[in-house]
Amino acid sequence: MNSETPKPSKPNSVEYPIDKRTVQHNARRKRRRQTLRGDKKTRNGKKIEQKGSGNYADMLSEYPNKGKCGAKEIFEAKEVVEAKIKQLAEYFRESSHTVVYTGAGISTAAGIPDFRGPKGVWTLEKKGEPAPSGLAWEDTKPTLTHKAINLLEKKGLIHCLVSQNVDGLHLRSGFPRDKLCELHGNIFMEKCDRCGFEYMRKDAIPSVGLKSTGRRCTQSRTSCGREVGCRGRLRDTTLDWEDMLPDPDFTRANQHSQKATLALTLGTSLQINPAGRMPLEALKNPNGKLVIVNLQHTPHDEDASVVIHAYVDHVMEGLLKELGLPKPD
Repeated sequence: MNSETPKPSKPNSVEYPIDKRTVQHNARRKRRRQTLRGDKKTRNGKKIEQKGSGNYADMLSEYPNKGKCGAKEIFEAKEVVEAKIKQLAEYFRESSHTVVYTGAGISTAAGIPDFRGPKGVWTLEKKGEPAPSGLAWEDTKPTLTHKAINLLEKKGLIHCLVSQNVDGLHLRSGFPRDKLCELHGNIFMEKCDRCGFEYMRKDAIPSVGLKSTGRRCTQSRTSCGREVGCRGRLRDTTLDWEDMLPDPDFTRANQHSQKATLALTLGTSLQINPAGRMPLEALKNPNGKLVIVNLQHTPHDEDASVVIHAYVDHVMEGLLKELGLPKPD
């Protein structure tokens, strides 16, 4: 990147040195200002339209550190998996505060590609191969795992759900918003930047990075003792790489993680922090347990009480059976 010729300083002004981090931050802001608003973004001079997970990844800013991609998937023997599911069911019965953490692996059965699997978006990107676009967001439907999580919450067995997914399938499957912490946003949601009211839409929001969508908030607020329209700007809620994790979701996720006596991770490689470290908080509590369900190794396998290498839908179906609960339709 060529540096610009510095402008003459004003008389009596003081010049402060600019460190490397400030330069990088300013460069990121400049790149973001240059992106297009609305339903398109450019990368390498090419306009990209958002449809599915692969296209969503194209809408993000360039970011080199995407973690380990393309690791070999592991499938344990049926009898081994069944024994571990029985142990997981016992942990559920014993736990006083259970927190579930979900990643892209629970949505592959819905037609949304993952990111770091053998055919994942980032994996293929590193190989220079085109990413699978997957189904359009609007055409995806909740999987057995989404429905099983809902059922367990209704039975009082799950106290908080922390998700890194932006596909909106947890809310669309009926999971209560006040028990859901969406750390990376929701492709179907807009949020007012004045009053914080959230709008869940039927169609995917065609931008990422907390950009203005061009719509205004229709809620009411009190000003000078009288009720007036809020009229705050609505913004997309899907994070770009450098965006701060949203509150109150991030704060609530930390609070529940610190109270957890059972942390269950489903379909996440646990490589993106701080979300990847949150499940470890359960191990700080007396008799706290960490169970990891993923087809690939994670950085925290050695810390886990149980690691299950199997499809999440299979594990959750078996868990419901062990707990005497029906398989969701």
